Amino acid sequence: MTMFFNFSVALIALLLVLAVMLAAASLRILREYERGVVFQLGRFWKVKGPGLVILIPGIQQMVRVGLRVMVLDIPSQDVITRDNVSVKVNAVLYFRVIDAEKAIIQVEKYLEATSQLAQTTLRAVLGKHELDDLLSERERLNLDIQKILEAQTDIWGIKVTNVEIKHVDLNENMVRAIARQAEAERERRAKVIHAEGELQASVKLAEAAEILGRQPQALQLRYLETLTVIAADKNSTIVFPLPLEVIGPLLQWIKKKADAP
Repeated sequence: MTMFFNFSVALIALLLVLAVMLAAASLRILREYERGVVFQLGRFWKVKGPGLVILIPGIQQMVRVGLRVMVLDIPSQDVITRDNVSVKVNAVLYFRVIDAEKAIIQVEKYLEATSQLAQTTLRAVLGKHELDDLLSERERLNLDIQKILEAQTDIWGIKVTNVEIKHVDLNENMVRAIARQAEAERERRAKVIHAEGELQASVKLAEAAEILGRQPQALQLRYLETLTVIAADKNSTIVFPLPLEVIGPLLQWIKKKADAP
């Protein structure tokens, strides 16, 4: 009788252990940002979560999928631009899963697949542009890369939210060439500005000469103003130019005196 009682207790304990193990294997808790893709006998059944999920052990299996935005660092890629300049470019990719079913069924290891696709797309897009575009138009290039990635990852249930080019590494020779180009551009702009200033000044001088030519009184006033400016300087010798209108009558009077008997 005692042996039978001990056997019953051991059996009940074993059953309790099995029940606990069965319950542990059948219960899953999913957080708010998680979803569970449930397969029943190998076939897709449904997407469940968040909260408590009960599975049938041995018949149903579940794969967890996170829905938060993930940050993926794209390693440096060797890119040859359209103007045959070799550079190293790296970027950062932000994306999230919007359809857990597609992310598990349509592609194996969606994180790795997205990373490889981002690397090849980065090289393909940047290779179609010149170096100046890589340095000055990053925002437009970011949008181009993002649109291409979105078109290809949509069937995987993945949404690319943002792409940012981080660094464009150049060799020292190219850096010096860009510095020389920038210096030449600044000199060109300085010469253009100087030429525009000379042009404007010449136009104004021509207008002033035309006005003075029509108004002799204005010319005399300008002459007197110039003499005033010259007199203000502390020069040892000052030569005053006299206009013909002033010295002409004087010369005629001297000539008449010389011709008189």
